[in-house]
Amino acid sequence: MKRNSGAADASGNVAAKLVAALLLVAGVFLPAMASAEFTVSSSTLETGGRLKAAQVYYGFGCSGENISPQLSWQGAPEGTKSYAVVMHDPDAPTGSGWWHWVVFNIPASVTELPEGAGDPKSGLIPEAIQSRTDFGSPGYGGACPPQGHGDHRYQFKVFALKVEQLPLDENSPAAMVGYYINANKLAEAQLEVKYGRE
Repeated sequence: MKRNSGAADASGNVAAKLVAALLLVAGVFLPAMASAEFTVSSSTLETGGRLKAAQVYYGFGCSGENISPQLSWQGAPEGTKSYAVVMHDPDAPTGSGWWHWVVFNIPASVTELPEGAGDPKSGLIPEAIQSRTDFGSPGYGGACPPQGHGDHRYQFKVFALKVEQLPLDENSPAAMVGYYINANKLAEAQLEVKYGRE
């Protein structure tokens, strides 16, 4: 009986040591994994908030300033070689939403777009390309939902990509860019705001 008791004690000690080792490993790696979450934030916009007049389109009956917001991101996965940024309104009455901003070939070393970077004349980043939106031209095109249509959601998405460049140019339509983004996506982060016109 004593031998069995000793064996049970030894077995219990092994199990306790194994649990302790697992807890130690979890304590080391779980915080690192949590901090590695890919996120996007903005000093211009608040998640779940509303677009300001500065980010509203100028034209189509809207009288905003058409200035793209500041965006920054962190926690991209290993293997990220470039980024793409889009702004999309899934509530536009088109059947496919509305593309307001499409930027790609942002180098992996860049983790921020300053306010106003959506103006193609501002010389955003030499390697980056801003292609055509659903307004028909490159660069940022602010919110301009139909009057009386209620609030629309405006989704700013940042994509971590596994390639340095997409084989596209400034004349590429947003749907084509979206296809290549999804084919090369490692991770995606989103910031969503709302805007409507009475």
